[in-house]
Amino acid sequence: MNEVFNHKFSTILIGVAFSPNLKNNIFEAMRMVDFFDSQLILVHVGEKTKSKEEKIKALISGFSDNGDEKVKLIWKQGDPVEVIISTAKDHNADLIMLGAIPRENFLKFYIGSIARKITRNAHCSVLLLIEPSEDLRPCNHIVVNGLEDEKTKQTILDSLEVAQNLGAQKITIVEEISQEEIHVVVEDDQSLLKDTLIKEQLSKSKEQRVYDILNEVPEANKKGVLVKTQSIFGKRGYSIGHYAKVVAADLLIMSAPEKTTFWDRIFPHDLEHILTELPTDVLIMR
Repeated sequence: MNEVFNHKFSTILIGVAFSPNLKNNIFEAMRMVDFFDSQLILVHVGEKTKSKEEKIKALISGFSDNGDEKVKLIWKQGDPVEVIISTAKDHNADLIMLGAIPRENFLKFYIGSIARKITRNAHCSVLLLIEPSEDLRPCNHIVVNGLEDEKTKQTILDSLEVAQNLGAQKITIVEEISQEEIHVVVEDDQSLLKDTLIKEQLSKSKEQRVYDILNEVPEANKKGVLVKTQSIFGKRGYSIGHYAKVVAADLLIMSAPEKTTFWDRIFPHDLEHILTELPTDVLIMR
């Protein structure tokens, strides 16, 4: 890992619906375009009308004077999931942005069936936003899933690029450790001591693996970002989501799982716990 950043998000795609969040969604997308010096593709699944086109163009020009130079507007009819996924592929999009839905108490967020299907089947990274805003929302703290997986090295490197572009000051790489890895049933003081010692050893081992990855990353890629590691114990997926919420992280970055299979639907993979209740904005890296 001896290369500097390779410009992860060159083309960003967002589906636009004429909902109350239209302006906020477009402004969030335009900010991402500025942060990553990207091209933006706006896709509306539905009929093209003059009034719709004028409204979108007015919002784009309202964001910046030359915003429309970076934007391509596409109109398509059909199934929203198929249209978004196929358009992203056709235009080599690196990132799809999707909005979450607030539950009744407005303190919890989830994604609808269309966004969930896009998230599962997209060929590229997906950013899930819980509260799209017209105004800039600072991104100071990013939590990254550091599980032992062949994708984790690249996810950590990508996370550092995201942090640099969004101006984040801190990254915490979290290693989730399940109870199954400890192999101790706590029944008395002796077994409690054994459990504690094993947890300490596992934590050190996991954190050393992350440090080894970070040592391979060029210093320029880490400049200005405080990188920490944290081991947590509990159910994978659920634990890191809870941790991100407790520490008030601005963004949670997860590696995308392999293609969903029949068995995944019976025994959900880690990401399904996150999608059920989004703790913060979530970026799924592919």
